[in-house]
Amino acid sequence: MLDEGAPLTIDGQLVGVIIETDAPPPPGPLEVQYLSRTNQALMIAAAGAVLVALIIGVVLARTLTRPLRELTRATQAVAQGQLEQTVPVRSEDELGQLAVSFNQMSADLARANHLRRQMTADIAHDLRTPLTVITGYLEAWRDGDLKPTPARFEAMHAEAQHLNRLIDDLRTLSLADAGELTLNRQPVKVPNLLRRVAAAYQHQAEQQSIALTVQADDDLPTINADPERLAQVLKNLVSNALRYTPEQGQIRLLARRQAGGVQLQVADTGRGIPPVDLPSIFNRFYRADKSREQSGGQSGLGLAIAKAIVEAHGGQISVSSVVGQGTIFTLVFDI
Repeated sequence: MLDEGAPLTIDGQLVGVIIETDAPPPPGPLEVQYLSRTNQALMIAAAGAVLVALIIGVVLARTLTRPLRELTRATQAVAQGQLEQTVPVRSEDELGQLAVSFNQMSADLARANHLRRQMTADIAHDLRTPLTVITGYLEAWRDGDLKPTPARFEAMHAEAQHLNRLIDDLRTLSLADAGELTLNRQPVKVPNLLRRVAAAYQHQAEQQSIALTVQADDDLPTINADPERLAQVLKNLVSNALRYTPEQGQIRLLARRQAGGVQLQVADTGRGIPPVDLPSIFNRFYRADKSREQSGGQSGLGLAIAKAIVEAHGGQISVSSVVGQGTIFTLVFDI
């Protein structure tokens, strides 16, 4: 083996022989003990790491799945008809934002459902009243308790007209909700539109000793709109103003240019609207005066329809009011 090896010399003196071997020499007792302890330490470390990972995984899983389980239970309750559900917001991450969105959706659903029920009750009430009058007359005539007279026929005709107006108003709102409200757009001269509306109510205003005036510059730009629909909106606002403005009061139809558009206003010196009622004034069947029932064939849908028509034109409608001083409805349209 020495002859096959490579001699190792230093300064011409043989100090050793390098021999190539096929396998390393067997480890000694100290090496075996070192390797055994190292393997044991690695196994303990690995087991500890797995245990810690399992604990952290369970905690994280419970932390992540808890809000998901709460959302699942809440959505199941909503599916069963319990619309007003609230889940706790436990973080500000995506799950927290999901919880906030769900709470908002649930509140909106509950509110919409309440409004739907209220509107259904209001529609039933508004339909029942004229039907009761008509059926009452018919039953009395059938039983011979009353005789037909022109005045009674006129009363029945008025109630039938009220039913027809209510049905037309409901149809208009349903078309607006579906985005199918037909608009015959054309260039509209605002001053002419205001004068037309004022002329329609001038006689009624004079009978009530109310000054109805128009203030609009003739050089206002035209707006692309449906004149009949806009006239319907303005007539509704003027009709309301006449109803709530006392004698010697004023109703003004105003129009002025503003940046990028035209502003229309219907201002009166009536009794005004309480601040608590202003946010709900455009809701369907909402009446600021709870003691008033619909009068003069009013359906309680006029302001809701006005809002729907204005928004269908891409415009905006708002209201400001001071109790005892008057109310101003403002319409803004782009040119």
